[in-house]
Amino acid sequence: MELLLEQALEFERKKITHMTTSDRVSASREAKNLVLNINKIYKKTRDPRLMEIMKKITVKKRKIEKRLRGLVDTI
Repeated sequence: MELLLEQALEFERKKITHMTTSDRVSASREAKNLVLNINKIYKKTRDPRLMEIMKKITVKKRKIEKRLRGLVDTI
């Protein structure tokens, strides 16, 4: 669990500026995996701290995906 939380915090600190499309896709997938894995633990423990981490990751993931969709629409 601690390793998962470290990965989540590291992802949260990662900058999303100046990313290539490939980087955005991999970051989006990483965020999805983190949220799903944290959610498995959250279902058992109901720790509100885990919910807050999932929310923060989801917000960042949405920003990344919004940028990806914007690039697809303009091409």
